[in-house]
Amino acid sequence: MTKLTIVANIFANPDSTERVKTELIKLIDITRQEKGCINYDLHQDHENPAHFMFYENWESRELWQAHMNAQHLQDYVVATEGLIANFTLNEMLPVE
Repeated sequence: MTKLTIVANIFANPDSTERVKTELIKLIDITRQEKGCINYDLHQDHENPAHFMFYENWESRELWQAHMNAQHLQDYVVATEGLIANFTLNEMLPVE
């Protein structure tokens, strides 16, 4: 298995920053308990508080994909519908 690093950038609509932050925080503890999760760390931009970034490491892409299909992630998508201005996700592999 090859370790997978995920960098997810979430830009909330400026008037929805706190609501999006609350919903993102809800994901942390439950995701950290998922099989294959090495770390799942949320960051907020110091100069642009509407910009959040998850830095994640997973034991494999398959286990990360299971996370992407988890109910708590689907609940987040519903809870933040219309509140996100932009979202990008990068799947990164280690350079060896």
